[in-house]
Amino acid sequence: MKKLPFLCVAVWLALASAATAQMPALIDRQLIFGDPEITGARLSPDGVYMSFIKPYKGTRNVWVKKREEPFTAAKPVTSDTTRPIGNYFWSRDGKYVLYVQDKGGNENFNIYAVNPAEPLKTGQDVPAARNLTDAQGVRAVIYNVPKTDPNALYIGLNNRDKAWHDLYRLNLTTGEKTLVRQNDDRITGWVFDWNDKLRLATRNAPDGSSEILRVDDTGMTKIYSTNIFESSYPVGFHKDNQRFYLVTNKGDLDLTQLMLMDPVSMKERLVESDPMRRVDFDGIALSELTKEPIFTTYVDDRLRRYWKDKTYEKDFEEIRKELPGVDIYFGSSTADERFWLLSATSDTDPGATFLFDRKTKELTFQYRPRPKLPINDLAMMTPVRYKSSDGLDIPGYLTLPKGLEHKNLPTVIVPHGGPWGRDNWGYNSLHQFLANRGYAVLSMNFRSSTGFGKKFLNAGNKQWGEKMQDDITWGVKYLIQQGIADPKRIGIMGGSYGGYATLAGLAFTPDLYAAGVAIVPPSNIITLLNAIPPYWESVRKTFYERMGDPNTPEGKAQLMRQSPLNSADKIKSPLMVVQGANDPRVNKAESDQIVIALRERGFPVEYLLAPDEGHGFARPVNNMAMLAAAEKFLAKHLGGRFQESMPENVAKRLKEITVDVKTVQLAEKK
Repeated sequence: MKKLPFLCVAVWLALASAATAQMPALIDRQLIFGDPEITGARLSPDGVYMSFIKPYKGTRNVWVKKREEPFTAAKPVTSDTTRPIGNYFWSRDGKYVLYVQDKGGNENFNIYAVNPAEPLKTGQDVPAARNLTDAQGVRAVIYNVPKTDPNALYIGLNNRDKAWHDLYRLNLTTGEKTLVRQNDDRITGWVFDWNDKLRLATRNAPDGSSEILRVDDTGMTKIYSTNIFESSYPVGFHKDNQRFYLVTNKGDLDLTQLMLMDPVSMKERLVESDPMRRVDFDGIALSELTKEPIFTTYVDDRLRRYWKDKTYEKDFEEIRKELPGVDIYFGSSTADERFWLLSATSDTDPGATFLFDRKTKELTFQYRPRPKLPINDLAMMTPVRYKSSDGLDIPGYLTLPKGLEHKNLPTVIVPHGGPWGRDNWGYNSLHQFLANRGYAVLSMNFRSSTGFGKKFLNAGNKQWGEKMQDDITWGVKYLIQQGIADPKRIGIMGGSYGGYATLAGLAFTPDLYAAGVAIVPPSNIITLLNAIPPYWESVRKTFYERMGDPNTPEGKAQLMRQSPLNSADKIKSPLMVVQGANDPRVNKAESDQIVIALRERGFPVEYLLAPDEGHGFARPVNNMAMLAAAEKFLAKHLGGRFQESMPENVAKRLKEITVDVKTVQLAEKK
């Protein structure tokens, strides 16, 4: 089907229905969710090498090749066999590949370094990776990758106090850590200028307000603050290296906007706000060469980009001529900004990666992460809007199956996590998976979602399971009113807050859903708040204000009312619960207690528990096992298609992580 601009839903449905004749073949789960063949490419600072992520011995690892070599010439430089490597980068001098890794999803990240040029010793397949932080039960964070000191990183470690990170300079060659600042002031972040001098700090005050501090040789001075229901944060320095860019919605502002602020005089001026006055300021790209802005972005129904650098804009227009009808995103570049890696994606295409030479204007294809995925069989995603119970506009994204009349369809509602996040337009693997199975799929940005202004965000304060859940419920009603959804075959599936919304949907609107799949779901908001990780201490007060305070009688009563666990006796639709045993955010007890509550009343519930995962499944074999089970579960209760076959290792893993609910017990409190 030809790509269409945003249309009213009725027109879009009519065109889509007329253009499709029969459902595409069932797409193998592995093609959608299995390891990508190649992904995450980055250029070394000098442009000599290109790195990327590719499976090695069954686990995603980092590989390196010369930029001009074919991918077949690449060699692995890491060899983690237990957990995929997701995030990595080059040191400023290109000597090291650096990455972070935790153990089994516990989010206690260490920083590792590997030298791709290191000669291999006898018996070695890849160079040895060094654990630079090498600490147990400690979470390392990276604050700055200094250009002026390429053999160093500025990092935070909470080894002294689990709640707060002290600032260290880390020597990449020796691993030596030098304390720069001890954090006795509730500091949540450090900001360095273009010369890698420490200039600013961000702080969360005990009352939940946010502060920006100027860092001087003699101490720190507060220069800006926003209350608990406002937002402000620095995003880099101006080319004069004195003023800094500030994103804020302080005071009467609803939408966040970009300001310039002088940290000495404290004078500020407006740089930009959304020209269409619809959404928050999203981001600014700054050139490390000119120190000038390249473009700014806003995320509306679709991404909008506003160019500030005319030479980059001209390059972009040339690229767009070569790649029409797709969204283009800029990724890694060389230090001289001559070579850029960019990705071209759409709602029906997970994308392709290209190398662009800004000197010769040559655009060269590099790879597709999922070359075997039949993209012509994928379904379009369209932005929709509907009214909430109290008249708010709720933005959402609707994906409808190809080859079916778009009437009376089995439907899956997919609320996002957070809840302080949002859904975007683009390729969505879960949407495509479910649409291929014959489901209409709706994700919505309910109140509390970010990006739509302060009023919309704050409209969700203390509304878990109530107005926030209503926004999801009214999305279901919207699909029923449009004739799209079969009211008897509607399911709900989500992770984290989306998992909570799944439980809440089944418990608080028991006649609305025919089934639910709750992934790492909070079931009791009080126990959730009481178990937040120590390093989230800075936002505890914010949680109490936005969710509810369990330490007050009225707050406790509200949270008990909003906790699905306390309404488990009202659930009357089948439920599947999925949990990682090491989850530091939503503890295993959250899933255990809802499973026990349903078991005790003799209600059927399915439970998957992976012993080597945290907040969501990172290991492909676990993820594939969960999806195979969820797909069959939804097909049984909603009537969509499902793939019966699965690889032997996935079938084996599914048996291993499937829990006999009769054996589930709550751990004794320590």
